[in-house]
Amino acid sequence: MTYFTISSETAEHGINLYTLSNARGMRIVISDRGAALVSWFAPDRYGREADILLGYRDIGRYVANQAHFGSIVGRWGNRIADGRFTMDGADYEVHRNNNGNHLHGGEAGFHLMQWQVQPDPEGLRMSLVSPDGAAGFPGNVLASVLYRLDEEGRLQIDYTATTDAPTPINLTSHGYFNLNGGADNICDHILSIDADTYLQVNGKLIPERAAEVDGSAFDFRQPAPIGPRLSWPDEQLAIAGGFDHCYCLHREEADAGEPGGRSQPLREVATVYDPGSGRLLTVSTTEIGLQFYSGNFLRDVPGRSAQPYAPHDGFCLEAQAYPNQINGPESEAVILRPGQVYRQTTVYRMSVRE
Repeated sequence: MTYFTISSETAEHGINLYTLSNARGMRIVISDRGAALVSWFAPDRYGREADILLGYRDIGRYVANQAHFGSIVGRWGNRIADGRFTMDGADYEVHRNNNGNHLHGGEAGFHLMQWQVQPDPEGLRMSLVSPDGAAGFPGNVLASVLYRLDEEGRLQIDYTATTDAPTPINLTSHGYFNLNGGADNICDHILSIDADTYLQVNGKLIPERAAEVDGSAFDFRQPAPIGPRLSWPDEQLAIAGGFDHCYCLHREEADAGEPGGRSQPLREVATVYDPGSGRLLTVSTTEIGLQFYSGNFLRDVPGRSAQPYAPHDGFCLEAQAYPNQINGPESEAVILRPGQVYRQTTVYRMSVRE
């Protein structure tokens, strides 16, 4: 049986904070600005509690949230090359906000929106309406996320969306994790990703080709510390300043006509273990891609303490479609059409290894 409680408070700048708690005392704080994960308080192997998410000390910074801390990003998570795509024979241009590319929804991104909280017996449900033309995307989109926390420390995020006109859609959660609670960087975290290939990128971080992970810094099929891999002499690491690449997860044959190709089963795809605290994060998803980002651009970003964040102070594991997929051979899989329902489920489980 799932047990949870929800409490709420109003913070500065009209932002409301909601706390999910389970029977074991785990607490997750969520903002209605960007439907963002603000904090996740979890014990270590000795029962000592710490916040395993990066975030701002000043809650007002979630109004702009330039680092996308914890937010739901859309309509399109990750990048669209040159902010252009063709759909059903028509050309579209969307907001360019990252080195000439579109990134994370641009100026009308979901991380900047005030989400509405709706009653739901299963957890915390938030929804928003993204109007036709937002950041250049066609169609009115109704999006919803349901956050659920159970007694085993599983945070399940269920996404849905509908539209009144064809539109690309790719939603994800942009939580930055640090399992030692910010006591140090993430270099000693031990990562595993169940993928044989990843997408190599060009100088603008747009995928160019799929490559085998075998024999490279990107091979996390067996658990390995993140820090030593960052120093490997790899051209892809040099381009991105670390890891900022999408892994091609194992998948079953999918219905190409389904939005996002989301006929994949929910399956475990990654783990991260912090030896110092004993905290273990397990990631499961229905998505085909997992973006591993090692916090390369966390330079002088204001955080919870007086000292700003630095590169590699946190990591992201963002379950999603492939970056720029709307311009690739599987573009139909990321187009949401009237009468269809976009669905995605990702689960982050926090436990302790003795």
